[in-house]
Amino acid sequence: MLQRTQHLTKLYGVAEGHRIEAYERVGGYVQARKALATTQSAVVDEMKKANLRGRGGAGFAAGVKWSFMKPHATKPAYLVVNADEGEPGTFKDRTLMERDPHRVVEGCIIGCFGIGAHAAYIYVRDELHLSKERLWGAIREARAKGYLGAKPFGRDYPVEVYVHTGAGAYICGEETSLLNSLEGKRGEPRLKPPFPAQVGAFGCPTTVNNLETIAAVPTVFELGGEAFSKLSALHHLGDGGCRLYGVSGHVKTPGVFEAAVGVTLRDLIYDLGGGISDGGELLAVIPGGSSCPVLLPHETVSAPDEKSPLHAWHGKSVLDVPMGVDTFRALGTMLGTCCAIVLSDKVCPLAAMQNLMHFYRHESCGQCTPCREGTGWLDRLVTKLLAGEGTLDDLDRIHEIASNIMGNTICAFGEGASMPTLGFVRKFRRHFEDHVAGKPCAAGGRLHA
Repeated sequence: MLQRTQHLTKLYGVAEGHRIEAYERVGGYVQARKALATTQSAVVDEMKKANLRGRGGAGFAAGVKWSFMKPHATKPAYLVVNADEGEPGTFKDRTLMERDPHRVVEGCIIGCFGIGAHAAYIYVRDELHLSKERLWGAIREARAKGYLGAKPFGRDYPVEVYVHTGAGAYICGEETSLLNSLEGKRGEPRLKPPFPAQVGAFGCPTTVNNLETIAAVPTVFELGGEAFSKLSALHHLGDGGCRLYGVSGHVKTPGVFEAAVGVTLRDLIYDLGGGISDGGELLAVIPGGSSCPVLLPHETVSAPDEKSPLHAWHGKSVLDVPMGVDTFRALGTMLGTCCAIVLSDKVCPLAAMQNLMHFYRHESCGQCTPCREGTGWLDRLVTKLLAGEGTLDDLDRIHEIASNIMGNTICAFGEGASMPTLGFVRKFRRHFEDHVAGKPCAAGGRLHA
């Protein structure tokens, strides 16, 4: 059900909307002032009521994550904001940083207070130069107003916010790789446990949140946690609020849109996205960034029992299932970053798969052998198939290699490469067999319509 909102994007399109004057005209920093006048436990409780699921891909409840932070006798605590946004097809966080950076800063102030931290580090993807410039500008303006520093809003609770340039690697979007990079180390995942809430940045208790998650925090406190949660059509499943949706690929109006949680893929593709471009038909959709298994328009929902989050949509098209963390997990894919990549029937799915495999081979950090070697094998085999030199054994081997990567790596990067591979092979098997037989699709191995 499409319910457009304008909480996170109220300053999008406003002249000089990134400046503090514009932000305060729409009620900016009022919620941070109010939050710092309460208690840390009250802030965490409000976040729990909001059912704000992490907007970075994992979908973990932000309020619950904040509650994991316990005071340490000798160590400080940190808030780390993940704005690396290296997932192909994902481009929502940069719009917040460029168009409403003060919303991010206010979210950091509330977040720091809620978890008992006095410093926040915003880790921004290296290439996003305007995003970093706008964030630093917002930090300077907030500090000049007395909203950051030794006594924000006159409260004796010091808060500082810093912007850290990322290492230019997709793996640094994984939270422990990000922490290593933040500390000046090589961006490689850490073994868990210990988890960041116990041993995070600089060996201290740390909460890592996605940037959009933090940007939503002022809205949680403006509306109240329960009211924020009830914006969503899926609040009964513990998935509340509003969020940013992205759509790219073969649609007429690609972009970033705000709506309440519960938008369907049909809404996203045909309403917000304007429908399939170049007169094509929908072939497939990758629902939330490149690591999410592909969905086909003719697939329908099969819910085994009343406990399934998909029970209410039994027998319906996957395009009509509300986009939620649990609903899409039950479909055998992931919500991810909620930025869909749309493929029309004028392109070759094998070419799309090869494009993804080349990316994952390039971005593997190399720490885990199954991922380092497996992504290389996948890239080579898919490229071989696309060149018309593959065999059915090669097609079976792709499935075998991807399955062997699953669950055998330190972080989720291996799954991020394997799940889309397995999805493409299972759902386009006949198409790939035609390539092997010398009968490639009408698209002729093209990725672009």
